[in-house]
Amino acid sequence: MIGIQARGVIKSYETGTRRLEVLKGVDLEVGSGEMVAIVGASGVGKSSLLHVLGGLDAFEGGTIRLGDAQIHALTDEARVAFRNRHVGFIFQFHHLLPEFTALENVEMPLRIAGTSAGERRARAHALLDRVGLAGRVTHRPSALSGGEQQRVAIARALVARPTVLLADEPTGNLDEATAADLHRLIRDMHAEYGLTSLIATHNPSLAAACDRVLRLEAGQLTPA
Repeated sequence: MIGIQARGVIKSYETGTRRLEVLKGVDLEVGSGEMVAIVGASGVGKSSLLHVLGGLDAFEGGTIRLGDAQIHALTDEARVAFRNRHVGFIFQFHHLLPEFTALENVEMPLRIAGTSAGERRARAHALLDRVGLAGRVTHRPSALSGGEQQRVAIARALVARPTVLLADEPTGNLDEATAADLHRLIRDMHAEYGLTSLIATHNPSLAAACDRVLRLEAGQLTPA
């Protein structure tokens, strides 16, 4: 059963007077429930690939399928709605809203989706408890450590109960011990939520925790 499928995906950027093609007909298939790592040098296009797959960025050629949805065939409005409901994102820099508490940050995707206040609060509380932050729900990001902020970001990514998780260097900004704790948490949450996960990482321990490792180089994916 397909979780993520890409065929011939092309993505490029204008850089001054030239065009830089970072994805050169990328093919990818991730089975439903699989956890796959993507490794490669900085600037090779790992983030671009995740953004394209998740519907954050446009692309010039190819097809993308997440589950039964043909992402390339959706209107902009339909793609946004699909992404908000079915795709969870975790970034290296958590992008928490500084003026809101941990609980309010986790609630935000459900608030945008129009979920009732009672349900979104209950789901946010449950997830913050699951990631070990039951006692920190009223703290703003500035009062949380880097690892705690990333735990909030993980809870936020999962609160809408997505089917696909895309993580871009999720522990790249953390010390080794904190990163190791987050690796275990990501793997546990992947299994508990039955996710299809694609993780871009430089960390060999996180890559080793995945079911498969692929390398992005010269605009193409190959087994690592």
